[in-house]
Amino acid sequence: MTTPRTPEQRQEADQRGRAGEAEAAMWLAQAGWQIVAERVKTKAGEIDLIAKRSGLIAFIEVKWRARAASLADAIDERRLSRVAAAVEMVWQDYATQGEDIRIDVILLAPGHKPTHIENAWMPFG
Repeated sequence: MTTPRTPEQRQEADQRGRAGEAEAAMWLAQAGWQIVAERVKTKAGEIDLIAKRSGLIAFIEVKWRARAASLADAIDERRLSRVAAAVEMVWQDYATQGEDIRIDVILLAPGHKPTHIENAWMPFG
C-alpha cells in the first residue's frame, strides 16, 4: 500500500507528468507524428496524447519515472484498461477518415532514450 501524497507531492508529480508529456510529444513530432490533442479528459479517464500519422491514430499513455529501473512497473493491464475505456469514448472524434487506431505507451526516464511501445493494449476477451 502506498502512502497518501501531500498536495505538494501531487502538484510536483503533475508537473513532472506534464513535462514528460511535452517531451514525448516533441519526440513523436520529430519521428513524423502530428500531435492532434493533449490531455484529453473523459469520464473514464485521461488520454495523455493523441497523435496521427498516415492512416493511423495513436492514443498514447506517457509514463515518466525518475529511474529507468522503475519503468518496468510503470504500466500494467489495469492502467491500460482505463486508457482503453477513455479511448472508447472519443476515438470516433479523431478517426474521422477511416484511420486505424491503436493505444501506445511511451516510457521516459532521465538520461534514457524514450521507449515507444506500439499497440500496447491487446485486450483478451
